[in-house]
Formats: sequence, structure tokens, C-alpha cells
Amino acid sequence: MDNQRPARQTVRACIATLWLALLIPCPAAAQPTPRPDATAVYEVVLRDGSRLLGTIESDEADVLTIRTAGGVTVTVPRRQIASLREQNGVTANGEFLPPDPNATRLFFGPTGRALGRGKTYLGVYEFLMPFVQVGVTDRLSIGGGTPLIFGLDDWDRPFWVTPKLQIVNGAGTQAAVGVFHVFDRRGNGGGIGYLVATHGGARGSFTAGAGVNYGFEGGRSGVVMIGGERRVRRNLALVSESYVWGRHGIATGGVRLIGDRLSADLALGVPIGTTSAVAFPVVNFVYAF
Repeated sequence: MDNQRPARQTVRACIATLWLALLIPCPAAAQPTPRPDATAVYEVVLRDGSRLLGTIESDEADVLTIRTAGGVTVTVPRRQIASLREQNGVTANGEFLPPDPNATRLFFGPTGRALGRGKTYLGVYEFLMPFVQVGVTDRLSIGGGTPLIFGLDDWDRPFWVTPKLQIVNGAGTQAAVGVFHVFDRRGNGGGIGYLVATHGGARGSFTAGAGVNYGFEGGRSGVVMIGGERRVRRNLALVSESYVWGRHGIATGGVRLIGDRLSADLALGVPIGTTSAVAFPVVNFVYAF
């Protein structure tokens, strides 16, 4: 009997050791520090306030080597770096171009580009026509608005909705279909269904589209839109947009000022097919978030 006590004690000790092993987790293995993407563009902010923009050449424990858009290689000690953040823009011809917060539109008309899922922008046309557009998926977005005209009867106030679906998303070409539908509370309504395509990149692009109106007196008629944009500086682009329907049309041209989230369009529009030489201003603002 006495010889069984050491055996029982040994079994109890093994069981206790097993329970401790199950209850006390093993220390997690140290996770390696993620390395920046060598093909992405990063902004490096130093502790003295200086900023560097470029791709990461090498990322060591103590130093970071970055190649700027101009081709200059700079080695920075890690202790001097305040922040390292990836940028969404692209590098073209040795110059970094930040993304256009209003890339899905020219002045008024849409481009073939899509608004990403969860992204939203607020804007106003000509100080009187506010609008909002929301990305439902990476290819589908929907928006709407109503003019800032006071004194209108609630039943006569117009509203518009702007669903848009991207059907082609290639490396240099995008295409989309959509509707610009206007209605009021009396049930009156009409709009334009369209197909639009954009070809180009961050430096410049060309957009063409065609649409058919519906719900208006006089029957259906077609409209053709052509336009384009060209970056001339980091935060400045030339933009044009023209429409032709029948023997009439409108031609517009101007500039877009591009910020991190805000863009501003300043342009002039001229009627086509009329003898009157009248130009009207185009002023738009868009804020993306």
C-alpha cells in the first residue's frame, strides 16, 4: 500500500502540470514589423517638419531609404521620422500627382470612373444646386439633390437622383451607364439615360458619352457629350466639357483646382448654334470624404 503512494503522487503531479499547461498560454511569437510596399508612394514627415514623398528603396531597423519622384535617393535615420503614410496618388513623368477628389465627373457630366464603396462627396453647382453621391459598391453609386431656390411651393420643388453603374473597369478605359432623373411631388418627372466612357490616366483623359431624354414634351431626343482633362501642375488641371443636341449645344472650358479633399471648378460656358455671343460662368465645388 505504501508503495502505491509515490505512484499516486506522481500521477497527481502530472495531471496538475497538464492543467497548468492548458490554462497558461504560451508566449506569442514576436510578429515582424510590416514593411512598406516598395511600389507604393509614401509621405515621410520628419520631426523638424520636413516632408519627403517617394517610394521606399530599403527599410532597415535604423534607417529608411526613400527615392523621391525626381529620382533623388535620401537616407533618413528612423529616430528622425515622425510619421510614414501611404499616398493614394500616382507618379507620372517624375512628378507625384495626388488623386482628384472629383474624378467621377467633369464640370457637370459623369466620367466612366466609379466612386468606391463607402466613399461620399458633397458638392454644389453654380452656388444653387447642391448634390451628394455615395458609393454603394465599388461599381454602383447613387446620389441626389434639390436646388436652393426659396419661395417655391413644396409640390413644385424639383428633386433629382443620379444612379450610376460602372460596366467596364480596365487599366486605361472605364465605362458606365446611369440616369439623371428629375421629379417633383406631383408625380411629374423625366430625365436622361446615358452611356459614358473615359480613356486615359492620371496625367490626362478623354471622355465621350451619349444619352436619350425621356418623359419630356416633344418626344425623345439624343444628346452627345465630349470632354477631357489634362493635369498641367500637381494641383491644377485643364477641363473641357461640351454638349450637342440637334443644332444646339453648349461648350465649356476652364480649370480645376485640386486639394486633398476639396476641388473647385472655374470655367466659362458658351452656347452653340445661336447668334448671341453670351458666355456664362461655371463655378463648382466638391468635397470628398
